[in-house]
Amino acid sequence: MLSRSSFTSLVVGVFAVYVAHTCWVMYGIVCTRPCPAPGPAKEERAGGAAGCVWPYLARRPKLQLSVYTTTRSNIGAENNIDLILNVEDFDIESRFERTVNVSVPKKTRNNGTLYAYIFLHHAGILPWHDGKQVHIVSPLTTYMVPKAEEVNLITGESTTQQIEAEKKQTNALDEPVSHWRSRLTLNVMVEDFVFDGSSLPADVHRYMKMVQLGKTVHYLPILFIDQLSNRVKDLMIINRSTTELPLTVSYDKISLGKLRFWIHMQDAVFSLQQFGFSEKDADEVKGIFVDTNLYFLALTFFVAAFHLLFDFLAFKNDISFWKKKKSMTGMSTKAVLWRCFSTVVIFLFLLDEQTSLLVLIPAGVGAVIELWKVKKALKMTVIWRGMRSTIQFGAYNESEKRTEEYDTQAMKYLSYLLYPLCIGGAAYSLLNVKYKSWYSWLINSFVNGVYAFGFLFMLPQLFVNYKMKSVAHLPWKAFTYKAFNTFIDDIFAFIITMPTSHRLACFRDDVVFLVYLYQRCVGLKNSSTWPRGS
Repeated sequence: MLSRSSFTSLVVGVFAVYVAHTCWVMYGIVCTRPCPAPGPAKEERAGGAAGCVWPYLARRPKLQLSVYTTTRSNIGAENNIDLILNVEDFDIESRFERTVNVSVPKKTRNNGTLYAYIFLHHAGILPWHDGKQVHIVSPLTTYMVPKAEEVNLITGESTTQQIEAEKKQTNALDEPVSHWRSRLTLNVMVEDFVFDGSSLPADVHRYMKMVQLGKTVHYLPILFIDQLSNRVKDLMIINRSTTELPLTVSYDKISLGKLRFWIHMQDAVFSLQQFGFSEKDADEVKGIFVDTNLYFLALTFFVAAFHLLFDFLAFKNDISFWKKKKSMTGMSTKAVLWRCFSTVVIFLFLLDEQTSLLVLIPAGVGAVIELWKVKKALKMTVIWRGMRSTIQFGAYNESEKRTEEYDTQAMKYLSYLLYPLCIGGAAYSLLNVKYKSWYSWLINSFVNGVYAFGFLFMLPQLFVNYKMKSVAHLPWKAFTYKAFNTFIDDIFAFIITMPTSHRLACFRDDVVFLVYLYQRCVGLKNSSTWPRGS
């Protein structure tokens, strides 16, 4: 069996290897090895033996960009298609953005799909007659469950009407409806990069179309659709009365390194959707890549990797501490109960807000752990007698009873302040804020109390520490790892989309940890040895 220190060293070693491997893979994506041939003319004289693939754009052809729409996923000629954008004398170096109105066919209005066909071809020649044209297809519609409408529960409609409205909306809201993608972002790889024909990158290869010109092989312009730019905030519900919708077509050039990186990121988002992530969940991941520059994105990767490591180490040490915990001496039972209640309420709130799974899953795991801690703190034992179960609570010793007295004393005065504030806040929000349902108002009222005044429920533990003149009973290793993650959460609060109150709570936790840290420093000054609980 591995010792705890050996196991932790093993985990840190695996983490280091993972980070190094990821950096090596990213370097291979961004820095592609070119073909060592001297030039296309010399290669043609040599009979094309070098096996290089040359860029057709190096010939500087005169190009034209055409965008068509159709309800069919495959087209063979110019039948039943509509031309929505035509850019003559298309300059691949110049970016542009144009908004066009697109006619919505009846089939699309009835939850059908509308496709965009983007052609890059020689100027003055129709795409169907150009043997060197490249094209790509993208759906302009997607399916998603619409967001529930929020109403004022007091002044909007009566309780009976609200319940009836909710029943009517349930079936409709459970079914996804067709939404319009109002943005179409196009890219062309503009580097005159010469590929090695024997080792073409698999990610780019599927976007390449090659032609034989003399004795050399050329690849036609690489046309790419940036799907990461399709955000949920840009989606529009398609009604049956809708006959025309706006579409913003934007174009910008792209380098080979960024193109390969973007292809891998799009594949990763698609894999998440295959594993059950909804459009909204995938949109949170897209936001990390689209709304940040590449340098900040690299920083985010390293920060997320360390967050994962500290999460695991905090989880391991916290579980180990509570698993061995036999006495609640010096531990505030009220703080444990409140932390459990807070974690469960926050999880239900995030679930009601349809928050990203990146935030929801860790919150759910944390709620389960806190419930287990309550069982340990109250010394609960479940005894089964046939099909019936009985819950028994263990007895406290004298030291635990003294701790409980300090705990109760702190909570008594704290409740005089907290309860009126929470009740007043809930009444105010009921009168002035709109909610989807009474359940939504109840959860929001609880969670607002947790976020606004939840840190005050840490005061009983601070009071117990002060009365006991010791902090050795606290799980300091787990606290330290959680503190690192708290500071990392401060960074993620500006990157991942989450409710504002949840974002502010990340900064609130910093203050709580600093107070605990101060108590530990004072305790170390009064002790010649390191606390046994560390």
